[in-house]
Amino acid sequence: MGIGASIFLIAIGAIVAFGVNYQLSWLDLSVVGWVLMLSGITGLVLTFYFWNRRRQAATTVEERRYYNGRSTPPPPAQTEVRERRYYNGRSTPPPR
Repeated sequence: MGIGASIFLIAIGAIVAFGVNYQLSWLDLSVVGWVLMLSGITGLVLTFYFWNRRRQAATTVEERRYYNGRSTPPPPAQTEVRERRYYNGRSTPPPR
């Protein structure tokens, strides 16, 4: 459920809970309105939570290897640089 559907449920629930004066003997419309509003709020909170998890920064780890046992760095042409990105403990990016 996205932001639009959550706001729609909140609006419909408010209309049913506060704006409808129709009486049914087997159904309390104010309770239905409150249930719709609570489900819309829950969907909105969950949507923001999962959107926030997708925007976490990736950590970059840089490794340098030196050849011929030198303790000083060789010229840039001989430097091997590896780059790894970790996404929440995984080496592959999360699915979109």
